[in-house]
Amino acid sequence: MPAYAVLGAQWGDEGKGKIVDVLARDMDIVARFSGGNNAGHTVVNDKGRFSVHLVPCGIFWPHTMNLIGNGVVVDPDVLLDEIDSLSGVGIDVAGRIIVSERAHLVMPYHVVLDDMAERARGDNPIGTTGKGIGPAYSDKAARTGVRAADLLDIEALLPRLDAILSHTNAIITKVYGGEAVSHEEIFEKCRDWSARLAQYIGPVEKIANQALAADQHVLLEGAQGVLLDLDHGTYPFVTSSNPTIGGASVGMGISPRHITQITGVFKAYSTRVGTGPMPTELEDETGETIRELAQEFGTTTGRPRRVGWFDSLAARYSTMINGYTSAVLTRLDVLDGFPSVQVCTGYIDEDGNEIQDFPGGVAALEKCRPVLEELPGWDTPTAGVRRLEDLPTNARAYVDRIQELIGCPIDVISTGPHRDETILVRPLIEA
Repeated sequence: MPAYAVLGAQWGDEGKGKIVDVLARDMDIVARFSGGNNAGHTVVNDKGRFSVHLVPCGIFWPHTMNLIGNGVVVDPDVLLDEIDSLSGVGIDVAGRIIVSERAHLVMPYHVVLDDMAERARGDNPIGTTGKGIGPAYSDKAARTGVRAADLLDIEALLPRLDAILSHTNAIITKVYGGEAVSHEEIFEKCRDWSARLAQYIGPVEKIANQALAADQHVLLEGAQGVLLDLDHGTYPFVTSSNPTIGGASVGMGISPRHITQITGVFKAYSTRVGTGPMPTELEDETGETIRELAQEFGTTTGRPRRVGWFDSLAARYSTMINGYTSAVLTRLDVLDGFPSVQVCTGYIDEDGNEIQDFPGGVAALEKCRPVLEELPGWDTPTAGVRRLEDLPTNARAYVDRIQELIGCPIDVISTGPHRDETILVRPLIEA
């Protein structure tokens, strides 16, 4: 069987968690391939409401194996807390979560460095979550990272870690004027992690490739969104990994030829957390109404999300980069009751010209103003609707217009947070 990828198609927070949870019913493996616990997926099912940050959303189906790939940076404390929390509500995790030996660890000093670097930026912050993700990826690139496999040979790790800590403490104390972290406390952390996490560490890449060779169903779970991609997002206001389809192959150690279906998850409007350009942002009563109706607050940080109308230029760019074979539209029900809705169909650049391409430079994007097309709203609720023919006429027209603008078929429409509140226009998974 091919691998199926589910990606965030905007700035993250599109509702991927629900979609992965729905599709995981038919999966043998669900695999997370990028990011860290700076991403949060919310899942609502018969067991309750859950927010997971590292464990893949397939964990809620008892038959599904859940892999954390080499492209993910793993905070061991967060992972252990999630495992304990899931076990505490009766979810069987034994033998169902495997972390790649090659996945890098988010160390306590990464969190310290993240906080200090963000505060040092003063009035020009990136808007990081403060979870240590960026510094962990920086150490990975600098060849000073610690991998999950290192916990399996703690005596070999400690001398190398001693050298890493000496260098890191020099940065903390001499560059940022902070207090050095304790070598012994970090060593003790690693010993504890070694004892508790060893059973969860394994050859994820081999497991994924063997599953594909055996015609099993593998779902690749994206984190964050394409417009936060380190290479293709609104740099420098981006994350530190690659949430795009290229990141799926690299971050799971599988060949691109295995990935034959790529689903982009779009919200029916736009949101983003943190700073950076957002041409369709609504800084008015309408934006505040949408935020409150949808409870647009970050799963990881609790920060209020910025809200704007659907941006078709950003969406088309996302589609071009990833080659979506299908799209999912979420949170349509949030727009119920608005007298009209709008969608961005172009930008006016700084010279007053209308453009149809998403600018690659952040300075140019910040100067763009949206060209908005107004469509009539709908009074009949879409919340909980499960059949396409039951959508109000104007809601259906809005979905059709977005589909036309992004150039990709919308095969699933989410009309609420629960698994069952879903319109399946066309199956995403091959029989």
